[in-house]
Amino acid sequence: MAIIKKKILPEYFEAILSGNKRYELRLNDFDANEGDMLVLEEWTDITSTRLFTGRIIEKRITRVERFKVSELYWTEDEIKEKGLQILSFE
Repeated sequence: MAIIKKKILPEYFEAILSGNKRYELRLNDFDANEGDMLVLEEWTDITSTRLFTGRIIEKRITRVERFKVSELYWTEDEIKEKGLQILSFE
């Protein structure tokens, strides 16, 4: 089990804290696996200076899905125009 620390903005931190957000979308630039601990540290986004608020949430990773734009059904132009969305459900 690895411990992965990442910064998160207050609006997303609050959504996870309240239980309304049960996913995290991140650039695939680090190794994450099921069973790893994701430590999210809340940082403010005041102007260009980010400050650590001191609040932390720890979540065990239960599923990891990786994909590249070239592997998706949509074209890169469609993705650039419309973006992507992730739907979570229970």
